[in-house]
Order: sequence, then structure tokens, then C-alpha cells
Amino acid sequence: MVENHSDTFAIGGTDEVHRLGFGAMRLCGEGITGPPEDEEAARDVLHRATEVGVDFVDTADSYGPGVSERLIREALHPYDDPDVFVATKGGLLRNRDGEWKPMGDPDYLKNAHFASLDRLGVDCIDLYQHHRPDPDVDVEDSLHALAELQDEGVIEHVGVSNYSVEQLERASDVVDVATVQNRFNLSYREERDVLEWCEDNDAGFIPWYPLAAGDLDDDDAVDEIADAHDASREQIALAWLLHTSDVTLPIPGTSSIEHLEENVAASAIDLTDEEVRRLDDAA
Repeated sequence: MVENHSDTFAIGGTDEVHRLGFGAMRLCGEGITGPPEDEEAARDVLHRATEVGVDFVDTADSYGPGVSERLIREALHPYDDPDVFVATKGGLLRNRDGEWKPMGDPDYLKNAHFASLDRLGVDCIDLYQHHRPDPDVDVEDSLHALAELQDEGVIEHVGVSNYSVEQLERASDVVDVATVQNRFNLSYREERDVLEWCEDNDAGFIPWYPLAAGDLDDDDAVDEIADAHDASREQIALAWLLHTSDVTLPIPGTSSIEHLEENVAASAIDLTDEEVRRLDDAA
């Protein structure tokens, strides 16, 4: 078998969470816009996530916008019974056409953070992430705003999302980067240099789109390994992410309790060295 991997990770070196988290983007309406058809069902998914051991929930102010954060508060506030670590993001604007526009202006980020505090019902956000670099604003300026909020005690840990290694180096000159959230999955591995940066800098790596929305590349190895473990292809994809590095924190999202439970079960799958090698070669 592969070496024993820890099933937890200490964000910022202090806040330990189970490495398989929950991404709350899909609790919104169609197109990640507006509320879901059944808000009670969405809150039930969040409740069930904590019941099956998930204690790391990731969201963003742009999901809805504002809907996902509100639902999390309604379902889980005050986040201490059981203890839940909530991460959110700011720095993307939404318009009625569904477009996502980066906004890294420092004053905007401070205001976005203030609004997230209110929607989540907290005085300090566990992990606040800059959602995407703004081509019109230096990342240093965006991160200085978050560093100031951290100094004020209203952000515990600062993270970033969709950053390159070069941008991470610049960001880390401004603030301690606790986590990086970039696209990465069994079918898309072009961000491996960012994962390696996280390993070298004790930062958590949060792979967004961990299941490629169910559109994983066809590969005989994935099917054969899934059959060997009596698991789905998606469960093997999550198990591979967890085996890839001790700093990975996959956050599969779903609006279904059944799919949630299947995703969480993936954390118990032990892949062999040979299976990991075959999956590494599958892309």
C-alpha cells in the first residue's frame, strides 16, 4: 500500500481540518445564480455534511451572489457544534449575463469582506481568499488589503485562488499564504507546479473542479481500479487527489445527499502504489 497519508491538514499551521471538504457553490440556483429551488434541501445537505465528518466548507460571495454564504449561515451558524471551518472568497463580480469579472481593487475587497462577515454571521472569517487576480490591479495591492484585514483581526488566514507560481511568490512577500485554490483533477494537471509550491511552503492546495463535473477522461485504468474497489470513477478520482499529496484539500460540491455521502466515502479508499502509478499515467 502507499504510505499512510494524514486525513487532516492544519491550515496556516494552526487550524486542523479533515482534508476532504465540501464546496458550496452548487447549492445555488441554475448557473450559480439565485437561490436553489429547494432551500431546505440545500440546508439539509450542509447538515448532513457535518454529520458525516466534513468540517471544512468552502464558498464565495459570488455564488448566488451571496446565496451560498447565506445558506451556510442559516444551516450551520454558529459553526461550533460541531466545529466547522468556513472559507469564503472575494474578488469576482457577477452580472446578469452570468459573466465573472475579476475585481481586485483594495477598497472593493475590503467592502466585499465586510459583506461576507454579515452574511456568514461572524466577526472573523476563518479563511478569506482572493478569488482571482485582476489584470488591472497588482496582486500586491489586492493582498495588502487582505493583510490589513488580517492585522485587524477580522481574517484568520489569507488564501488565494487561480494564482500562478510567479504571482504566489509576489503574494507571499505581502502576506502568509495559507492556501491556494486552483483547478486540478485527474484529467487536468497543468497546475502541478502550483501544488509543488504549496508543498514547499506548507500551504494547503484546494483543487477546484476536483471531479471535472463528472466529465473525467475515459481511461481503462480508472475503470479497472474503480471495479477493484467497488467504487465509482468519481470516488477513485477523489481518492487519487488525496493520495497525490498530504497538502491537497479536495472540495467536491453537490446538492444531493446521496452524492455527498459517496464523495465522503472516497476518503476511506486505500490505493496501492501500483494503482497510484497507473492513475498518474492515466492523463
